[in-house]
Amino acid sequence: MGPSNDKTKATGTVCSRMNVLADARELAAEGPVCDACLGRAFADRSHGLTNAERGRSLRIAAALAADDPYESTDPAECWVCEGLCDEFDAWAERCAEAVDGVEFDTYQVGTRTPPLLDENERLLREAAGLDPDAGEAFNSEFNREVGKRIGPRTDTTVDFGRPDVQFTLDIDADAVEVDVHSAFVYGRYRKLERDIPQTEWPCNACDGSGYVGSQSCEKCGGTGYLYEDSVEELTAPIVRDVMDGTDATFHGAGREDVDARMLGTGRPFVIEVFEPRRRRVDTRRLTGDIDAFAEGRVEVDNLGLATYDAVERVKGLDASKRYRAEVAFGEPIDEDDFAAAVAALDGATVEQYTPHRVDHRRASITRTREVYEATGTLDDPTHATVEVHGAGGLYVKELVSGDEGRTDPSLAGELGVASEVTALDVLGVYGEHEPFEEPEFFREEAPEPPVVDPNDGGADGPDAADG
Repeated sequence: MGPSNDKTKATGTVCSRMNVLADARELAAEGPVCDACLGRAFADRSHGLTNAERGRSLRIAAALAADDPYESTDPAECWVCEGLCDEFDAWAERCAEAVDGVEFDTYQVGTRTPPLLDENERLLREAAGLDPDAGEAFNSEFNREVGKRIGPRTDTTVDFGRPDVQFTLDIDADAVEVDVHSAFVYGRYRKLERDIPQTEWPCNACDGSGYVGSQSCEKCGGTGYLYEDSVEELTAPIVRDVMDGTDATFHGAGREDVDARMLGTGRPFVIEVFEPRRRRVDTRRLTGDIDAFAEGRVEVDNLGLATYDAVERVKGLDASKRYRAEVAFGEPIDEDDFAAAVAALDGATVEQYTPHRVDHRRASITRTREVYEATGTLDDPTHATVEVHGAGGLYVKELVSGDEGRTDPSLAGELGVASEVTALDVLGVYGEHEPFEEPEFFREEAPEPPVVDPNDGGADGPDAADG
């Protein structure tokens, strides 16, 4: 039984080998076919070889088996690829020249294959009775062979995920197209002055043009914007210039009201720089450049070179906020009544119907939010300072005012006295379950999560007080 099985197995191996050689002879007989095109039809056989090595080996083995003279084929004469398989080095050199002066670490290659070449591939396999999809597609080999030659020329590596640079080889057009993907800088900003929006705020009277008809817009003074500065304008242009990009976009982890300051931990953000020629920047020096340009209106820290996924991180991570509000009352209140009202909010579950001040841009629904912590100090009978740490999406101004009964409970409702926030500061933005600064979202070492100053109303750590 044993010897019989061994013989059968050996016979099957010989037959399989002979079929491969027979198929190779059939392909080679279809006219001048270069080693790469011959080997590509058998790319699923014997790993660790290039298609050219595979094709040459098959050609030699077939010649030995038939005791025929070995004859090679000049790639320039190949009717399948029309000499393209002899141009891997030339295309790789063109790619390297196309990104001269561009800093990048990773790349990927794609190829637009001419329809005629795809047809040649099909005809070659059809003539030998092979499956039309046998082996490997031409564009797959072209991507790989050109791609592996780019790395040594540019001191970079292939990345099949989200590379810094995408090369597209358009064979019909005889052109190399280069897509330099965006670079990303993460950080946290503090807004030290009020009445500065996070992003540019176009004037609604002139649609940002600066003109109403032929006249300069009176509302914005012809600037096209309702506010002279924004956090975006005080940060993004500096990052764009340092990275030598064509443009930049600011992505924030939520936003504070225009009339609120952002202090304490700062608010996470990512600046996306389009088509950067520089990626390896000194983030410490960049911090200084931004702070100097903003002249005390905005400052940044925790800067780090981030990945593409960092944008989704800052926009999508659930975050709680800590606020400090200066409150004015419509009439004098008792200190014990104030303490009882604040205690009623501490740990409360709040229902908030869409506030009047945002109902033009938010859906009219009731939202349930948690107050993790509430404390307060009565400064005088008609003024107090209140600190609130709450879940993301909690409207703090309405938690104080009650918004004509739309928010319940509220400070005004507990006191039975009109209450209004006269000044608001955001003291902390914390990831609900984990910090924003997870290592996987950074190209290099991740910035440390901010250490919260207890005097700023924060917790012992970035997530210590989260509900």
